[in-house]
Amino acid sequence: MKKHGGMRPQDIAILLAIIAKGEEPWMMKDIAVELGISASEVSESLNRSYVAGLIDKPKRKVMRQALLEFLIHGLRYVFPQEPGAIVRGVPTAISTAPLDKLIMSNEKLVWPYAKGTVRGQSIEPLYPSVVEACVKNSELHELLALVDALRVGKVRERELAKVELEKRILNGR
Repeated sequence: MKKHGGMRPQDIAILLAIIAKGEEPWMMKDIAVELGISASEVSESLNRSYVAGLIDKPKRKVMRQALLEFLIHGLRYVFPQEPGAIVRGVPTAISTAPLDKLIMSNEKLVWPYAKGTVRGQSIEPLYPSVVEACVKNSELHELLALVDALRVGKVRERELAKVELEKRILNGR
């Protein structure tokens, strides 16, 4: 196994894609195709996640409590983000489900995406190809949007995202 070298943003996207599958069996190649990431990068990512204690030794089961702790307490420091220019894209953070029902805001946050239908301040996604995956997979979209709320949100927004992530990661919804 290679030296760890630290977590990368796509590692979080890959772990959340596995969680979004629920009880559905998956293979590395399926995750790679779904996220638009090479199979070798998925393999390397799962190795990094194993060393970090975020997935079990056979690399089949996400260590949900550990992942949740990392997301809540470390993600915004390791992969920080600030809203940027106004662009067309796919809504994220407080601008899409489930937080858009809990927080009323005229502010729109989006991942830049040429085929997007919403204009708002740009937020760089954890990995560029996940936007396309989220357009096709609403469960993954919600998980990554909640993660973005942790990265860019104010205290109340982060607290609401934390509660929603706990439901989805620990309880399966």
